[in-house]
Amino acid sequence: MLLAAFAALYQSKIKRLLAYSAVGHVGYMLVGVATGTGEGLQALLAYAFIYMVTTIALFAVVLALTDRNGVAVKYITDLAGLSKTNPTLAAILAILLFSIAGIPPLAGFYGKLYLFVAAVQSSMYFLALVGLLSSVVAALYYLRIIKIMYFESIHPLQFTLVDIEKSIVIAICTLFVLLFAAYPAPLLMLTQKVGLLFLM
Repeated sequence: MLLAAFAALYQSKIKRLLAYSAVGHVGYMLVGVATGTGEGLQALLAYAFIYMVTTIALFAVVLALTDRNGVAVKYITDLAGLSKTNPTLAAILAILLFSIAGIPPLAGFYGKLYLFVAAVQSSMYFLALVGLLSSVVAALYYLRIIKIMYFESIHPLQFTLVDIEKSIVIAICTLFVLLFAAYPAPLLMLTQKVGLLFLM
């Protein structure tokens, strides 16, 4: 968790940043494994699903951002001015980044909350503290992307329109991230049943 958090801080390429981010999120999931309890396993499954949906949407947005020559966005600074050229996509990307950073009331916040609560219930206070601290560090590089999109004055790149397939994927995943807090019961019931199967 700590290695990924600090390594991602120094990345300039967006896909590489997301790759280091993925390492950190695997670390969070292993917190659930370390507890060795049903609650930890349920938290792991819920977090894995939330992270999977959010990451699918994030990569769909990144892959959708291509210029007129079909070249995909490469550097984080390429997103400068996106809020002006495509405010809808910038807002969606901001929501996804806030969620994966663990900002309430989005789905990613609850995913991390379940894991850290499971760690505390298993008396793994140090592990929960490390997870919390690494989440704070990780939030810095997610927020940096949002800052670049909304506040950087570099001349914005001109991106083509998002195709219908990616638009549908992005819309469905973003709705899940937004609405999970209002109706988490189906996912929690499913993860509880799957968790019980593993523990039998």
